[in-house]
Amino acid sequence: MFDILLNALALIADPYVLLVVLFSAMYGLFMGAVPGLSATMAVALLVPVTFFMPPVPAIAAMVTATAMAIFSGDIPGCLLRIPGTPSSAAYVDEAHAMTLKGEAGKALGAGLVCSVLGGLFGTLVLIFFAPVLAEFALDFSTYEYFWLVLLGLTCAIFIASESPLKGFVSLLIGLFVTTIGMNNPGGFPRFTFGSGDLLGGLSLIPIMVGMFAVSEVLRYAISSAKGFERVGSNVGPIFSGIGRLVVKYPVSVLRGSSLGVVVGALPGAGADIAAYISYGLSKKFSKEPEKFGTGHVEGIVEASSANNASLGGAWIPALVFGIPGDSITAIVIGVLYMKNLNPGPTIFMVNPVPLYAIFLIFILANLLMLPLGYAAIRLARTVLSVPRNILMPIILLFCLVGSYSIQNSFFDVGVTLAFGLIAYLMEENGFPLAPTILGIILGGMLESNLVSSLIKSDGHLLAFFDRPIAGTLGVITLAIWIIPLVLRLIRSRRTA
Repeated sequence: MFDILLNALALIADPYVLLVVLFSAMYGLFMGAVPGLSATMAVALLVPVTFFMPPVPAIAAMVTATAMAIFSGDIPGCLLRIPGTPSSAAYVDEAHAMTLKGEAGKALGAGLVCSVLGGLFGTLVLIFFAPVLAEFALDFSTYEYFWLVLLGLTCAIFIASESPLKGFVSLLIGLFVTTIGMNNPGGFPRFTFGSGDLLGGLSLIPIMVGMFAVSEVLRYAISSAKGFERVGSNVGPIFSGIGRLVVKYPVSVLRGSSLGVVVGALPGAGADIAAYISYGLSKKFSKEPEKFGTGHVEGIVEASSANNASLGGAWIPALVFGIPGDSITAIVIGVLYMKNLNPGPTIFMVNPVPLYAIFLIFILANLLMLPLGYAAIRLARTVLSVPRNILMPIILLFCLVGSYSIQNSFFDVGVTLAFGLIAYLMEENGFPLAPTILGIILGGMLESNLVSSLIKSDGHLLAFFDRPIAGTLGVITLAIWIIPLVLRLIRSRRTA
């Protein structure tokens, strides 16, 4: 083992590999910070470049760009309330509320440090427990996924602190969006109204860009005459008090990192679901749940830990069984085969040196995130000093270009503008946006796993509780639904 580690270290000490890591890090930070350019797109665009690289630097480029893009999505979310990646949308309102209070530095510093801690935790789990966790992930059938998705959707109601009913309605809007098109178990076109563009459904990225970015531009355009709320360019120190913060919330960091690894290891899950569930659980178990939504850093600490920890988790089934944990590892698996690093149980015996070099690059990328992330935050903070009447049109232009570039479709541009208007109307009437986004992310998984489970069980609902993991998740989910109602009923009777 010691010889393998020495050889792996020699591989990544190559100046060429280190330069690839450095440039990939800067590229990933840029891609994540621009709304519409997700971490998945960043990795996809790297694939043609990797054709001309040896195996280790090719995988290093993808690992580094992914880690950086997941973090940098927090920067526009915090400063402008426009999340750069879908996983940043889980706590965008919390981070922006801190910016309005002059605590953007604290929010971004906490997100950066906890992303590093979560990423390192996920990497260590990947190194030492990959086979065990991969077997656990493979035990998940459609029954377990159904309950896991329901648990994630339940967390959307926790996010809607002001009005659970409005949060529920917002969630239903997101679930309805996923029913559009032919992306359903029966392959039947629904709510297409004869439009060919709607047959493939509505893409998440144009919707998210519209709901968070275009709605913000609309709000500025409508509210500027009344005196739009401005944010000062002095957002405070970035790392001041971060040590005390980690000491204050060690359970949040550990819980978020652990949940991120587990959710990341589940095929088809990923950082988006991990972030939403972590933020919801953080509020549920917090000693100060009433502060969530007002600019409270605890939820950011837990969700950002889960974000980057899920990256290591997603590589577990990808490396051990060749099963992608998320859309990013689905791309990476193709590159692994192309470079003759065939994933599977034998990879630990056939290619141990390149494999452990990849593990070391995970660690290097997360450590490199601290200085480069700090520099990115310092650079991005200048955005707040730009006059809004100049900044908002530029943001709108970036959003429309980003939406078009996903599928080279003007239809996606129309989707972005339409959902920008919908989001503006929702927020003006007190409906939160986060449950809608989560409903869109999880709606397809909910339907496909429900239908598949009902087909396998011949319609018997008790089959959803037959398997140990499914039964446990089912009981937890139903308890979360029922216990608050029972407690409210008891309190109302006592009051009466």
